[in-house]
Amino acid sequence: MAVTMPVLLDDLAAETETVRELVEDLPETGWQAGTPSPGWSIADQISHLAFFDDQARLALVDPDAFAAGRATIEEHGIDPDQIAGRYRSWRGSELLSWFTSGRAELISAFTGADPGSRVPWFSQEMSIGSCATARLMETWAHGVDIADTLGVPIRATERLRHVAHLGVGARKFSFLINGRPAPDTPVRVELTGPAGPWTWGPPDAPGRVTGPALDFCFAVTQRRHLADLDLVLTGPGAAEWMSLAQAFAGEPGAGRQPTMHFVPEAGSSPSCATTSRASTSPTTTTSSASPSTIPAVPSTPSTTCSTPT
Repeated sequence: MAVTMPVLLDDLAAETETVRELVEDLPETGWQAGTPSPGWSIADQISHLAFFDDQARLALVDPDAFAAGRATIEEHGIDPDQIAGRYRSWRGSELLSWFTSGRAELISAFTGADPGSRVPWFSQEMSIGSCATARLMETWAHGVDIADTLGVPIRATERLRHVAHLGVGARKFSFLINGRPAPDTPVRVELTGPAGPWTWGPPDAPGRVTGPALDFCFAVTQRRHLADLDLVLTGPGAAEWMSLAQAFAGEPGAGRQPTMHFVPEAGSSPSCATTSRASTSPTTTTSSASPSTIPAVPSTPSTTCSTPT
């Protein structure tokens, strides 16, 4: 997927505004509402984004200062729960101000930068373009957690192509982080985006993943269980990959459990799932994994500017 840095940053700004709109009018009690991430409130979701935005900006503008701070952070391991705990005394308005100003400063630092230039990060260096894309993915994924908490429907946008692209690129990593050999057999991915089809991989690949782009993005960010998604998985490797898929750096975990309730799109009727909606070929099975933390294993593709929980 070829995309220019200005387009990517416009999409990052738009995704940022979507999250801001979810929380800007919340009362203080609303900020403390529990989200689908165990033990995390809406406030924790926002502080997580703001903290790692600051780290990404520092890596861009002052790599030496970032490296010094990284050593301190990594001394006892990178623990998102511990980081979230630092900011639980902050009011929601303070967290929103931090996220808003910090994200603006990050986008400013990205602006005009060479997307192919390398910057340091926690596990390994990465390209500036990869960092910006991963910050968008993180924003969307944590926005899903907040929207789910508030009962707000999740709608597909063209910005999801960035998330899907990371998910496809992280296929080998998803196997390696689960202690499985990286597959050599290609898989074709055919998704239905809001304005048309999105495809990756050779057309004659023996494995295939097809379905709504939104559902694929739910899967690779582990915001929905495969049983709740309308993905069709056929041929060698497709079902195994999707059972492990993650578009972010971090150790695998337990994942979302199947749900019987769905927040409907506007104008549609609520529905309940009683059987698996992720179709597979008769010879394959699916399972789940969950988001966790950095660092990533070596050779992580384009996803190392992210630490979702």
